[in-house]
This record gives sequence, C-alpha cells and structure tokens, in this order.
Amino acid sequence: MWLFDSSGVTSYFRALRLVAASQDSPRSMGHLGGLFLLIAPLFWSHIWGAAGHSLPACHKQLEFRCGDGVCVFKLKVCDGHADCGDGSDERHCRHAGCKTDEFSCYSRRCISINSLCDGVDDCGDGSDEDSCPKCATGSFSCGMSDVCLPRSQLCDGRNDCKDGRDETRKLCGSVQPRPQSSPTSCAASEFRCRDGECIRHAWRCDHSPDCSDGSDEDDCDIGDQDECRVNNGGCSHYCLDQSVGFLCSCPANMKLVGDSRCEEVDSCLESDVCDQLCVDINNSLTCKCHEGYHMNASSGECRANGEEAQLVFTSSKGIQLRNAESKSLAAYLPGPGPVAVVASNLTLYWAQREQGSIYRISVNKKPHEAILVVRVQGLVSGLAIDWIHQLLYWTSSEEGSVNVALLDGSSQVQLITGLYDPSAVAVDPLRGLLFWAQCGGSPKVEKSSLDGSSRADVVTSLIQQPVALTLDMTRQLLYWFDQGMRSISRISLDGRHRKTVVESNGYLDRLFGLAVFEGFLYWGDEVTGSICRANKHSGSNLQVLMSNVTSPGGVALLHPVLQPHGPSVCGRPGMTCQHGCVVDLHPDGLRFSCGSPGTKENSQVPGIFSTAPAKTLPDATFAGYLSLIMFLAVLLVGTALWWWREELWPSRSLTLQSFSLKESRVPLIVQPPSGSEADVGPGNPSEAGLGR
Repeated sequence: MWLFDSSGVTSYFRALRLVAASQDSPRSMGHLGGLFLLIAPLFWSHIWGAAGHSLPACHKQLEFRCGDGVCVFKLKVCDGHADCGDGSDERHCRHAGCKTDEFSCYSRRCISINSLCDGVDDCGDGSDEDSCPKCATGSFSCGMSDVCLPRSQLCDGRNDCKDGRDETRKLCGSVQPRPQSSPTSCAASEFRCRDGECIRHAWRCDHSPDCSDGSDEDDCDIGDQDECRVNNGGCSHYCLDQSVGFLCSCPANMKLVGDSRCEEVDSCLESDVCDQLCVDINNSLTCKCHEGYHMNASSGECRANGEEAQLVFTSSKGIQLRNAESKSLAAYLPGPGPVAVVASNLTLYWAQREQGSIYRISVNKKPHEAILVVRVQGLVSGLAIDWIHQLLYWTSSEEGSVNVALLDGSSQVQLITGLYDPSAVAVDPLRGLLFWAQCGGSPKVEKSSLDGSSRADVVTSLIQQPVALTLDMTRQLLYWFDQGMRSISRISLDGRHRKTVVESNGYLDRLFGLAVFEGFLYWGDEVTGSICRANKHSGSNLQVLMSNVTSPGGVALLHPVLQPHGPSVCGRPGMTCQHGCVVDLHPDGLRFSCGSPGTKENSQVPGIFSTAPAKTLPDATFAGYLSLIMFLAVLLVGTALWWWREELWPSRSLTLQSFSLKESRVPLIVQPPSGSEADVGPGNPSEAGLGR
C-alpha cells in the first residue's frame, strides 16, 4: 500500500522523472497515459488502505492493541504502568492493594473479609469461595466454621445459620419495601409492616422478626387471632389457621409453591421420565420423540438421527471439537469464553474472556481461520445465536446490557440496558423468546420477545449467582447453573414447574458453559479442569468426558437437529408472517415486520430480510478523502495543461519545459542528473487484518 510518507513520495517523483527523461522519444498520448497509470494505483491504494488498514497491524500473539491503535507488548499489559497513550492497557486490571480487613482475590480484586464463604462469588473468579467447607449434596453451607444445613431449612423464616444467611432476602427473594402512602402496594401473599415494607405472609408470627420494625411479631399471643381472615393469609387457595400462625394448602391436583401459591401438577414433569414428548392418558404416561429423533428400544431414550453430535468447547488452547477424537481449531487465538454454533453451515462463534471481540470460524474450511465478526463495548459474558432470523445476541457484564447484531457483524445495537452484571443469554427463535441472567444485587433470570419487548421475570427466588443458561427445545424447559448454590435447575418457559436437577457433586464448582442434548446436560468445570455430563432429569449417571482441560470455558453441541427449521415469529411469540419477516436493526433497537409479496428475499435465509443503517465515514476520514481528491484534481489539471503545451506548442529545450514551484506549487518534474535512471519503489501493503 502506498501512503503519503517520505519514501512513497520519493519513489513517486523518481517515477515522474523517468517520464520526463523520455521526452527525446516521439511525443504521443502515452505521456499522459503513463502519468495516469502512476496516479491511479496511488489514489485507489490510499482509498482502500484508509478504509481497511489505516492502523498498523498488531502481532496476534505478542502484542496488544491500545484504544488509540498503538501496539504494545502483551507483557506490558496490567504491569502497573500505562504504556498506551490512553491507558487502555491498565484499564481493567484492579491493582489496588488490599487492606488488612480485606481479602485479596486471585483476580486482584479486594473484598471485605465478611464476604468470604457467603455463597456468592464476590471475587468474580470464585477464589473467595475456594477454601470454604464443602457441604454434602443437598446441603447449604453457612460459611467458614459453621454448619451445613439441609435445603428444607432455607427460607423457612428461622435463622439457622449464625449470621442468618439462610434467610436473607437476596437468597429468598422477598420484595423490597413499598411506600408507606400506598395501602394496596403489597401483594395478596404478603404482609404489610407498619413502616410500609412487604414480607411474605408466612413469616408473620413465626417467632423471628422479618420486618425492619419487628411489627410482624406483634399481637401474636392473642389466642383467637385468625390470620386467614386478612387476604386469606396470602394463600392462593386454602388457608388453615394454626394455634401459632397459619398454613396454606392446595387442592388435590395442585401443589404448593413458595409457601403461598398453588400450581397445577404436570404429571409428565413431575414424574420426569420422558426425554421429549409426554402424553398422559388416564394416569398412564406415554413417551414419544420429536421429528429428527428415534427412540432407543431398550432404554426408551430419544436419540438424534444421523451422525454423532460434536461437542464444542473453549479452553486455554482455543476452541476445540470432540467426537471420535478431539481437535483444536483455533489454537492461535487461545482463551476460554462463551461459544455458540450455527449447525446449518458448521460455523462457530465465540468470544475470548476479558476481550471485547466476537470471532467466527468455519469447521469445513481449511486452514481454519478465525474471522473477527464484531468489536463490542465491554466484556462478553454470554453468547447465543438466532439461526432463524440470523441474529447474534450477547451479554456485556461491563455495560450491563443485552446486545444484538446481524450475524455478519455489519450492524449492532444495545437491546436491553440497566442490568447488574448480566452473565448469560439464550434464545428460542421458534417461539420468539429471549432469556438472560444477571448476578448483581438482585440476581434473577428474565425473558422477553426477540426485540426486547414484553419483558418478564422467570426466576427471582432461591437464586444467588446464575452464570450459565441453556434451553431444552424439545421439552420447552430452561436450565441454569447457580454458582452460589452450586446446582443446576430447570423451569418451564412460563416460570412454572421448577426443579433442581444436579446439586454439588465435586464437578460443579466454577462452571462457565452449559448445554443440553438428548437426555444429558453438558458442562465444563474450571476447578477440576473437566468436561462432564449427567442425566438431565435427575443428575444421575455423572460422566467425566475429558479431564486435564486447562481453563474450560463455553460448551455447545453441534448437530442439525438442535436447530430445526421453522417459520419466523417476527419478533413476537405466536406471530408469523405469510411472506417472510423483515429484520431491521437501527440505532433505537431491533424491529421486526412482515414483508410484502413483492419484497426481494435474502438469498442466505429464505423468508428473512436484514436491513441495517448505512455506515458513515468519520469526519477525519472524510476530510482526508476530500483533501486527496482536491490534490489529485489540481494534479490532473496541471498535467493536462503541461501535455497540451507540449503537444501543441513549438518544441523547447528540456530546461524550459520544467515547471517551477511558483507555477504549479508541486515540483512534479525535475531534470535528472546526467547518466542516472529513475525507478519506481514498490508499495509495501501492511499486514492483512484478522481472517483476511
């Protein structure tokens, strides 16, 4: 690439001297043609170079690119000294020295000693929970030098742990205080304290003050008091008064959920024996499989037709596949991180942990080249793909947002903002649903339509730190891993029929990826360095598929049956389009609309059309182009004038033909020394960007 540096200009003028030296040959239009041949490569190489290679390429493995484009050695990143002009090499390193009453995390973060072994990953890397006593399966740890409780004692209204952590609102999910002035602000299942705070009605008169003013324990010794007379005790169905307090109960075909709410019993999910379809006829369950699967005659399990699925995971060695044999695809871009797949064309998308970039790689193409798809704001904590509408979703823990981009990376936008440490995302494009988890002060799992509208809670109680999500499309169930509770649970897409499937078993310490396929859950555990799987119904049949995996990260399964073809929902659950769906990604968000019969369809995805706003050039780049065009215009006018005088005016000596600085402002032609030759210096294109 030729740029306007000293070497390029020198070579350029030497070439022009060569043209001038040829004046003793017959004059012809070739003079002007020669100049055009010299000018055209200079012009176009500058245009393309400015668009794609205006910054120097950093060495992929040895260098770090600063925010201002400068390259520094990776060894200088987070060394306590700002080597980048904008300080971006030290921006997320947390170098502060810890105080005597603070714990120093492996990640260099400082946390309060009181946060040790509280069941929450306050360090962000789990180091504050590593040295804590491990409780047996089904137990809850009260922290260092304290007891392990059975889960039946959690959120029962009594402080069984010394510090009361088994009854905290963060764990049990009680609601926040409501304004005093709103007499109807508490739900029917809640008791309103004198100060306006709302607590669970079941906590009333349980000999443990739950209101901040203790008013929930007032007037509890009156023998004839019947709590069921007020809002039915907060029970959705039956309220049974007791000598102290009350109990909620349900009809025969329902079960009690959360102390006060009755939920219909789903016999199929209650028994949990069918891998996929379940039919209940006269209390007799019949299991069936979806299209693309077949039932194993001996075990009754649903198995996918066709070739064996490939397990995809990331680690410190890069992104890897495992079926008959494990192989690495992108060892030159090491680092664990979230991963997602497109089964139709065997393309993998992943983001390196602690990096703001998302890459893709094709399994079929060799050599396996990692292509940069999109640079993002903040760190990517979760990744999911909508294969129907060709969209890429991700969560950014730093930005506190759920984001979306076209699958080719040509346009992106923040879809949902204001989240506190979002950690994972999952998408069901067949039903038009988007799910995400956040781990901050109010941990929860939420859902919305694909465009971020119709937002609703899915899981809000008995949840501490959800860091991984996955969908069982065949049963319409959402699974999540809770880092704080060291368990994998599932729930229906409408927030019912919750069940804990896998509890702490020695391989659920620090998990960053979760996937479900056929009858198994798959995950990678960083503490044990293993890739595991277990039965998705009960957590039984634990198998360690791979061990000695350094820093396992995201996990996914690659098989066509996991991404079935289906109609687009056009962004709204239950809404389909007769003539295809138009996907419009604009600065204000994501918009879906139904296309007309005459709309030209996207050749890549039948029935789905993608549009994105046109990209505008930065002001500095536009000014550079404008200056270049003006310079070339003056240059061409001067050249044409020179040719016209040469061709039509009488012959003059070479000395008289030379332009002066006063006339042209640019010394285009200079008489070469006697016996010398001018040559043209070759251009040196900068190193191509990633994947080009």
